[in-house]
Amino acid sequence: MNNNPITNFTYLIENDYSNIAGIAISKNGSMVFEQYFHEYTKDDALHVASVTKSIVSALIGIAVDKGYVKNIEQKVLEFFPDYTIKRGEKTIQNVTIKNLLTMTAPFKYKSEPYTKVYSSDDWVKAALDLLGGKSDIGEFKYTTVGINILSGILTNATGQSVINFATENLFKPLGIKEPNNAFIQNKEDYLAFLKDKYVTGWMADPKGVNTAGWGLTLTLRDMMKIGQLYLNGGLWDGKQILSSKWIDDSTSEKSRWGELSYGYLWWIVDDGYAALGDGGNIIFINPKKKIVVTIASRFMPRAKDRIELIRKHIMPLFDRIV
Repeated sequence: MNNNPITNFTYLIENDYSNIAGIAISKNGSMVFEQYFHEYTKDDALHVASVTKSIVSALIGIAVDKGYVKNIEQKVLEFFPDYTIKRGEKTIQNVTIKNLLTMTAPFKYKSEPYTKVYSSDDWVKAALDLLGGKSDIGEFKYTTVGINILSGILTNATGQSVINFATENLFKPLGIKEPNNAFIQNKEDYLAFLKDKYVTGWMADPKGVNTAGWGLTLTLRDMMKIGQLYLNGGLWDGKQILSSKWIDDSTSEKSRWGELSYGYLWWIVDDGYAALGDGGNIIFINPKKKIVVTIASRFMPRAKDRIELIRKHIMPLFDRIV
């Protein structure tokens, strides 16, 4: 260790955070730190896990902005006219898009049936089959498989695949390379996707519908662009990509899980908000200080808390930089 705080910070990451692939930090729209670790480079994409949820939140916002979706109070089943409700099932009829965005939709399971859903031919239908039950609408229930219903809504509302809609309306305007569809055939493929050092694409079901709760790969710079877009109120190169109202609504408290606040598939933390993904992937935005922090990480169980890393080490160090 030495007297250079940046060098000390880099040493900390290299030695105490073995799965971090890269960290980028911007302030006032300018990159003040960008470094890669463990042989990763700026061109390498990683699976960002549940950060995918926050990207899909942006896509729902764009669909609302463009009129494909009237509003998020619309009932989920309006987008699936051919879906047959099970006999005696009533709760599902009242679930709205907003319930999915705020994790307040009820589901018929205690623990998420990943294998059951991802071994089916239609992951959206499998998620719809799990929607409803005896729980009350409005209670916070975090779900990954259930959020796949939003992919079905985007597909049916826009008439485009999720990947094409995202490319046309979000990725291409931001200069993010269009991902390819990625597929899994079995549990081994799924585990390989999570654990492989180099992965690309956006996971899709056998029908080609991309996942909404996980499965997207992005580079560190891609993540930074998403964060900067939100910090800019949806404006990019003079063009309004996403309405500022949607961003404000998405990043203010709409539901709670214990002491944690939740917006529209964004977590509300400290003086800002964050997209959080398993393994320690994060897009963190502090609007007051105009700071964006992005961390790309390889999957590992029980990764060290990135919010704590930002709070204890990153903000005190980079907040002083003009």
